[in-house]
Amino acid sequence: MSGRLRIDVFFDFICPWCLIGKRQLEQAQELLRARQPDVAFTTVWHGVQLLPHLPAQGEPFAEFYRKRLGNADAVQMRQAQVQQAAQAVGETIDFSRIATMPNTADAHRLLERVSVLGNSRQRDALLERLFAAYFHYGEDLGNRETLIAIAQSCGFEAGFVADCLYGNGEPFVGNPGATGGVPCFQFDRRVTVVGAHPAEKLFGVMYEALLERTGELQPS
Repeated sequence: MSGRLRIDVFFDFICPWCLIGKRQLEQAQELLRARQPDVAFTTVWHGVQLLPHLPAQGEPFAEFYRKRLGNADAVQMRQAQVQQAAQAVGETIDFSRIATMPNTADAHRLLERVSVLGNSRQRDALLERLFAAYFHYGEDLGNRETLIAIAQSCGFEAGFVADCLYGNGEPFVGNPGATGGVPCFQFDRRVTVVGAHPAEKLFGVMYEALLERTGELQPS
């Protein structure tokens, strides 16, 4: 079987399940490549700002989650659950380094700028660097200077991105296709899977989408 599969991914940088889901998707793609090496993927990333009403400077991370979950014990349990899920896909999340729950509007605008004016390799490098900045190093993705430095580390001149970083907390208006939550995966714009799921499940959905597209499997 040969062909091309379009995958639309809806995500936010502050959602750990989006990073976990990214790793699960990558593993699913490897499973499909092993079975169908002639299949090519087109992956399109759509930013979804989960907390558009956060102030431009963000909020203290620990305080944000204590208010959200009720108490420190609940926060610790939730973070342990997330870290365990991350480890299962070979990922590390260091909550101890995160000081700020950031406003991600400018981070999404930065990725959008690179996605439109750069190439897929540059976009993928920036996407990885932004996830690592938050979940590995605790960098503030709402800080304009931080975002410019991240862009420069991926080979972009400051002037290439500076005008898309507003720094005022203006919400990011992205694609509304992920109304059911993030991460959200759409395959061939027909089949939607919401949430971080095992690679085997995503592989199965992708494989069936390819079969339907090539006419080898008729939808029931």
